[in-house]
Amino acid sequence: MELPSAPQKWFTGRLRRLCVSSGAPTQAQLLAHDRSNVLTRSSLSDLLAGKFIKPPPWERVAAYVGACVRAAHTGRIALSLEEELARLRADHATLTDLLETAAPELRAPAPLCSRFRVVRLPPRNPHFTGRNAVLRELRQRLTSGRTVAQAVRGLGGAGKTQLAVEYAYRYRSQYRFVAFVDAEDPNLVTSQFATLAQELGLAEVPFDEVVPRVYGALRDHSPWLVILDNGDRPGPLVNALPSGDAEGSGHVVVTTRSRGWSGRAGVVDLDVFTRREATELLGRRVDGMTPAVADRIAEHLGDLPLALEQAAGYMDYNHTPPEDYLALLTSRLEDMIALGELADRPAVVVATLWQLSVRRLESERPQAKRLLELCSLLAPDPIPLDLFSNRSDLGDTAVADPVAWDMTVGALAGLGLARRARSCLVLHRLVQAAIRSSMPDVVRVEARVRLCRALLRAVPHDIHGVPDAGSRWQILLPHVVMLTRDEPPSECVAETALLLRLAAVYLLSIGDHQLAMPLCERALVIDESLDDRDAEIGFDLITLAQIHRERGKALLARPPAERALSLHQSCLPSDSTAIATDLATLARILCALGDHEAAVPLAERALRIDETAYGQDDPYVSFDLIALATVYLNLNDPSAAAPLINRALSIREACYAPDHLYIGYALLLKAQVMSTLGDPTGASLAQRGALILGSRLGQAHAKTEDAVALATGLLERWRHNEDQSGEPE
Repeated sequence: MELPSAPQKWFTGRLRRLCVSSGAPTQAQLLAHDRSNVLTRSSLSDLLAGKFIKPPPWERVAAYVGACVRAAHTGRIALSLEEELARLRADHATLTDLLETAAPELRAPAPLCSRFRVVRLPPRNPHFTGRNAVLRELRQRLTSGRTVAQAVRGLGGAGKTQLAVEYAYRYRSQYRFVAFVDAEDPNLVTSQFATLAQELGLAEVPFDEVVPRVYGALRDHSPWLVILDNGDRPGPLVNALPSGDAEGSGHVVVTTRSRGWSGRAGVVDLDVFTRREATELLGRRVDGMTPAVADRIAEHLGDLPLALEQAAGYMDYNHTPPEDYLALLTSRLEDMIALGELADRPAVVVATLWQLSVRRLESERPQAKRLLELCSLLAPDPIPLDLFSNRSDLGDTAVADPVAWDMTVGALAGLGLARRARSCLVLHRLVQAAIRSSMPDVVRVEARVRLCRALLRAVPHDIHGVPDAGSRWQILLPHVVMLTRDEPPSECVAETALLLRLAAVYLLSIGDHQLAMPLCERALVIDESLDDRDAEIGFDLITLAQIHRERGKALLARPPAERALSLHQSCLPSDSTAIATDLATLARILCALGDHEAAVPLAERALRIDETAYGQDDPYVSFDLIALATVYLNLNDPSAAAPLINRALSIREACYAPDHLYIGYALLLKAQVMSTLGDPTGASLAQRGALILGSRLGQAHAKTEDAVALATGLLERWRHNEDQSGEPE
């Protein structure tokens, strides 16, 4: 192919054709369509006149493309912004090459990098997405003069290599020599520097002098850029970094998963894509991809760039509709992360991305590998480290030592397999999926049993009596749900049922009936499949009855409540607090069904049992007091209800935080009692209760809406009464 005589004219022709195809918008229209406010009248004129001796900034070209496409859309001309950007990005890179190799008369005299050379730099990724802020930060750090080397650190698959390669292409006009070195195996780095020595014309360099001689020769090719890709800890690579006079003549970019580089280089942390970047990539790569499906695919893949590229490759090769791929991803995540390949890296898939790190853990710190396996079976949420307070879960008594334990946790963070935040570990969901997929069945079963027992030790069993039970459950609930989603191992069937029921009770306490119901139903199924579980079955049934009652399904609540009472009366002492719970629950159900007279003796007996067992001022007694007060209120006897609800509220205010849900519920019931007695303070009590429910359950929750309606109604009634009493006779 013959090169154009003038690269500027060739590129300018591309820009003008885009302008014509978009309906030939005027300069004023283009400026109006520039949402990023990058363009000016002079910059537009320079772009279209080809008044540049080096490629114009990509931001300006992208702004021009965007303005043209938006102008086209206003004129109902179908142009794709993604396609035009991809095409012009490739053209922009080619323009850079042409200007660098063009005859001297076509360029300005003595440009900065007139003898540009590249060694082993991978091809530019035509689908590179986003990361502009990180690229600018990397450039600013490298040119600030504070340090010659910058480490780009991030999770495997976060796109560190792609970022470094994009940096090299984007700023290649600023360098005279660019080299790419695979640093994954430190033992092979020197041999690659030997290749660089040959490229630089160095002959017969002793092997142990290759690296410093190469950096020395690079001083004659400054400014230079060396990328050390996929470097491990800095120790094995310290000799691959420049020293002495070479430090000021160029830049080194190290991509790494490991920590520990801050002593040798600046560190730029690279996170996964933003959701916008993730959906942009999927939308550009996959035909028929809708924003909603792209969002859900990105969520399942944790916005990991490599996984998104792999998913796009899978859908492209197999012609899989995005909705079908999403269904496969939802049900078969561990299988799907092994399928699909990248055009430029066919051997790289998410499923095997962390194998080397795991093998290293296995040989150097096996207890850290066991910790990783346990964490892989939990939710992709912060995992509190005190969950493993019994270190025998890791099968190694050595980690009982605080230093050994700290190094065990640190090994996961140091190798980039987890992020350590305060007293928690956070694992990316695809790291977890990859570890799960490689775990033998026997190892997985053993880990599930250990986790089940660890969670049972960690969650508060007395959800109503422990003041901070709610905050602890909020942290541990995602892990309980994740661990118990499949059929339990035979070794921990009973423990799994208990975990499910406890989780359902917590969810019931915060008003999440939708999630509480299936957990409680699963607990009941498990317990009914076991022998000698009458008491546990009764606990499951009464929890199920409470969920139905809270949902306003009193008819559905009555049978399990009556069966729970019958079972407990047959296997527990008559003064058991479990029976008191059954009685109080059944009383409230009967009250909801209109059988108030039958509810009174049940609620009174429940109160006597709990007062004897717990004492007069225990939180459990407050539930019985509220149950009995509710019955009297429905019997239209607010005078009998008032002292009961006052006492219940006093107990709760002494035991719980001021904004606890249980206080909110008590305030609302007291508001109803006071209003029935003609006391205007009922309106303010209802307002306080509604505020608590709104902050705890959300404004859209049905209970919050009922509370707001009660408060509004009482306030309007009181204002109306005031207006009526103020009228002259």
